[in-house]
Amino acid sequence: MDIVIRILCLGVGYCLGLIETGVIYGKLKGVDIRKHGSGNLGMTNALRVLGPKAGLVVFIGDLLKAFLPCLIVNLSFRPFYPDSYMLYVLYTGLGVVLGHNFPFYLNFKGGKGISSSAGAIIGLLNPWMCLILLVVFAIVVLISKYVSLGSICLMVAYVTVFIIFAVNGMLCFNPDIPESRSAMIESIILSVIFAALAIIRHRENIIRLINHEENKLQFHKSEDKK
Repeated sequence: MDIVIRILCLGVGYCLGLIETGVIYGKLKGVDIRKHGSGNLGMTNALRVLGPKAGLVVFIGDLLKAFLPCLIVNLSFRPFYPDSYMLYVLYTGLGVVLGHNFPFYLNFKGGKGISSSAGAIIGLLNPWMCLILLVVFAIVVLISKYVSLGSICLMVAYVTVFIIFAVNGMLCFNPDIPESRSAMIESIILSVIFAALAIIRHRENIIRLINHEENKLQFHKSEDKK
C-alpha cells in the first residue's frame, strides 16, 4: 500500500508539474519564451525576456503548482502517518519537479525546477528551514548577482539543513521507530535527488560561472512591447 501511495504522489505531482507557467504567460503576451533568451521555461528567463512582472508571475505559478499539492498531502497524511508524512510530501514535490523539468509534450525540455523545488520545500511546513534557505539564497544572489549560483547554493543548503534537522529530531521522523527511521533515510535520499536534479539542470550555468561568462541578474524591458 505504501508503494502505491508513493507512486500516486509521484504521478499526480508529475501531472501538475506539466503546467508550464512560463509557456502559458508567454503565449498570452504573444511570445514563445522557448525561442528567446536561454530558451528556459523558468523564472529567470521570463524575467530577462518579458520583464519583472513576467518573472514574478512565472515564479509564483511554478512555486504554487508544487506548494499546493504538497500542502494538501502534508495536511492529509499527517494524522495517519505522523512519523513519516514528510516522505509523501517529498514524493509529490519530486513529481512536480520532474514534470516541470521534463514535460513529455515539450520533448522533455522544461525548466530547471528551482521555483517548484522551493514550493515543495515550503510545503514541508517547517518555518525555520524556509527562513534559513531564504537567507542563504538572498545573500548569495545579492553578493554575486548570479541567480544560478543562488539556486545551486539554495539546493545544497536544503540538503544540508534537511539532514541536520532530520537526525536531530527537528522534523517529523522518530529514529526510535524503525518505519520512521527508514522513512527518514528515504527522505534524505529524495532530498539529495532534488539537489542533484537542480545541479544537473544548471550544468551549463556552472560552466559559464567557472569561465566568468554567466550573465548577472539584470532587468530588461519586455520584448512584447516592441
